[in-house]
Amino acid sequence: MNLEIERKFLVPDETYKQEAVKAIRIRQGYIAHDAGRTVRVRIADDKGFLTIKGPSRDGISRQEWEREIPLQDAEDLFLLCKEGAIDKVRHIIPAPGGRKWEVDEFHGDNEGLVMAEIELGSPEEPYVKPAWLGKEVTGDKRYYNSHLCLHPYKEWKA
Repeated sequence: MNLEIERKFLVPDETYKQEAVKAIRIRQGYIAHDAGRTVRVRIADDKGFLTIKGPSRDGISRQEWEREIPLQDAEDLFLLCKEGAIDKVRHIIPAPGGRKWEVDEFHGDNEGLVMAEIELGSPEEPYVKPAWLGKEVTGDKRYYNSHLCLHPYKEWKA
C-alpha cells in the first residue's frame, strides 16, 4: 500500500497550460464513501483503475491502494457508483526534483473549478510554487473529488 502525500491549490487562470506537456481525460465515480474512506473507479483516457483511499489524519497524507483494471471492468463498475461523477481534464506539468504538477480542469457540474496538486515524499518536502498557483486548499474536504460528486461546484454559494 502506498502513502499518498499531496498539497492542493486553486488555479485562478489558464497560464498553467503553457507549461503542460500532456492532457488526460478522466471520468471517475465513487462506489463507496464513508468517514473519509473511498472506493473509486476511474477511466483515464483508455485505461481503467480501481482505487481505495483511507482517511486523512493530517489533511496532507492518507493510505492509498490503486490497481489498473481492464477498461470494460471499469465501465461495468460505473454501474455500481453512487450518484454524481467527476469529469475533468488533467494537465501534467513537470516540476523540479522529478516531481510533477497535476492540474485538473473540471467539467460538467464542476465547471469553472481548476485545482493543482503535487505529490511529495514527505509532508515536509520542499517544493517550488509556480507563479500560476493560487490559494492552498490542502485538507479542505470541500475540494475532495468525492465531495464534489455530492456537492458540485456549480451549487456552491459565493
